[in-house]
Amino acid sequence: MAAYHDSDGAEQVPAQDAPPPPAELLALAQAYGVDTRHPGPGGQAVGARTLVAVLGALGVAAGSPEEVREALERHRAGQQARLLPPCVVVRQGRRTALDVPADARLHVALEGGGSWELPCGHSHWLPADLPLGRHTLTAESRGTKARAALIVAPQRLPQLPGRSWGFLAQLYSVLSDRSWGMGDLGDLAELAQWAGAGLGAGFVQINPLHQALPAAPSDPSPYRPSSRRFADPVHLRVEAVPEYAFLNGEQRAQVDDLARRAARLREEVLGHDGLIDRDAVWALKREALELLHEVPRGPGREAAYGTFRCREGEWLRRHALWSALAEVHGADWHHWPKGLRHPDGPHVEQAEKELKDRVEFHRWLAWQVDQQLAAAQQAARESGMPVGLIHDLAVGAHPDGADAWALQDVLAGGISVGAPPDAFNAHGQDWGLPPWRPDALAEAGYAPYAELLRAAIRHAGALRIDHVMGLFRLWWVPVGHPPTEGAYVRYDAEAMLGVLALEAHRAGTAVIGEDLGTVEPGVREELAERGVLGTSVLWFERDWQADGGILAADRWRPGCLATLTTHDLPSTAARLSGEHVELRHRLGLLARPLGEEQEEAAAELADWRAELTARGLLQPGEPLSMPALYRFLRSTPAELVGVWLPDLVGDPRPQNLPGTWDQYPNWRLPIADGTGVPVTLDRLATTPAARLLAHLLAPPSPRNPSL
Repeated sequence: MAAYHDSDGAEQVPAQDAPPPPAELLALAQAYGVDTRHPGPGGQAVGARTLVAVLGALGVAAGSPEEVREALERHRAGQQARLLPPCVVVRQGRRTALDVPADARLHVALEGGGSWELPCGHSHWLPADLPLGRHTLTAESRGTKARAALIVAPQRLPQLPGRSWGFLAQLYSVLSDRSWGMGDLGDLAELAQWAGAGLGAGFVQINPLHQALPAAPSDPSPYRPSSRRFADPVHLRVEAVPEYAFLNGEQRAQVDDLARRAARLREEVLGHDGLIDRDAVWALKREALELLHEVPRGPGREAAYGTFRCREGEWLRRHALWSALAEVHGADWHHWPKGLRHPDGPHVEQAEKELKDRVEFHRWLAWQVDQQLAAAQQAARESGMPVGLIHDLAVGAHPDGADAWALQDVLAGGISVGAPPDAFNAHGQDWGLPPWRPDALAEAGYAPYAELLRAAIRHAGALRIDHVMGLFRLWWVPVGHPPTEGAYVRYDAEAMLGVLALEAHRAGTAVIGEDLGTVEPGVREELAERGVLGTSVLWFERDWQADGGILAADRWRPGCLATLTTHDLPSTAARLSGEHVELRHRLGLLARPLGEEQEEAAAELADWRAELTARGLLQPGEPLSMPALYRFLRSTPAELVGVWLPDLVGDPRPQNLPGTWDQYPNWRLPIADGTGVPVTLDRLATTPAARLLAHLLAPPSPRNPSL
């Protein structure tokens, strides 16, 4: 039997020399939403080996011509026999056509009770006035009956209450004199109160607080978590847990000793060139939290805990169970005993009984984090912030972690999300995150995705979605392949955006999409139409349709968060000094000689100096400065202007330097001043730059229209 893939150990044919895939394999891939050509004009055909692997991850065997023909026939037959799609997502206010037989009768069971009967003759149209919600659609025709989830979404997502500015912060880096070696949720509440009540800021955007993989050492990246659904208890403020007040004498002595050890750890971090040690912080907090868990709860607290457990349901159970199993068998569930490798495995129930105390502890931890997240958002809103906290949702979760174990039936096994080669990375990128299976997600009525969104926005004024283009398509890289040998897999963008719109509407939460980098034509326009804000970084805003010069301030899109930098880019201080080029040179990351890179960086600064001088934001001969750049951002129509919190003290170090692993302390740096001395939140609040920027960015008011 002929095969499209290479056998193990065989020499691989370079992609550019491989013969084009057969027509039937291309047709099968397209039937399952797999793009068969690489992106860009004149893109090469995706190789047969990649198509076979991607189709395999979608549950389609395509390793031989016979398997391809059989799969094509099954797909066609299945499409013809299906009375309804697995899930129907429509926009309220629009009549929507359904491809069902003319004699079909449609019945809609409404989420909140009641139903709609749609008579024959008009049953292929869903009316425009269906109520918002997650309903059930039933179709009957000639003795055949089918049922599908019906999601009715609003036309647009909730919008912001008006223009505002705020801080962008990596929470772990914002230590106070009270935190245990890294920034925590108590610090977040303090930061929000100071920024809102003291400076008039409208929001604080933070990094993902997702639960990390409990490996040793743990991966400090907040964008490769064990779970996106639950926040990490390492962020808890121990003293803010209500049971702290009711510790008995012996317990209090133990917790006080842990606090003293945490204070020494904090001082080490705050020393010159100190680094955050997340694992050391968690070791101390876990011991303290285990003591707090032993404290009896009053009836009111017990009732609140019961409400939380009921609300979180099966996903909380699976998450707590995975956490308990990981303590025994290690963090990679692929190497657990076979009977435990699936949530419905034959030995899971017995293991849950044996580990019930640890399962309960992890369930309780999730409740504590939820409570402190709620308190932080409440503090932000009570400080006068119109938005409050902006949480961040990562693209995916670690393949060995809790979400990958709990959701493996709707995730693509053997696949990693990444990015194709582009002008910034000729080798492409592999992020090591398993993607949603679009077919399985639809079959599940998008419920896992909706639940994830619901949790992410529960205590947020707005939500940032990392790589928002992934709602349309994702670059799938089969495990073992280089990122260049991937393929784009399409998602039902109407459904993905519809579910997002419904959940955001119910929570009253705005959404910001991180749409930096290569974006498919039409995506930004579709996101804007649905009310999703974009992300605009000053250094990237160029008039690419003309000469590539600086984009005039009045031509920036209004529906965006405008910033000078992000966690993956050089700080403003580094840009202005050229330190970012020298850092990359020291680490061997430059693709060109140092002199060429420095000349290009200097020319970019000269362009901006000329632009700001021409606009009257700089005096002739005045050096380019951080305040002048923020004045430019304020002159754009952007709805949100974000201030990178380390800019207040001139920190030149990036929090993350893409392309490095152990060569640079990614995600472990406390905020520091220009000399490398860490600065606490308490000191940040006294920096003159905070008041200056607050004055520059304050929205106009009737009393002071010049602001």
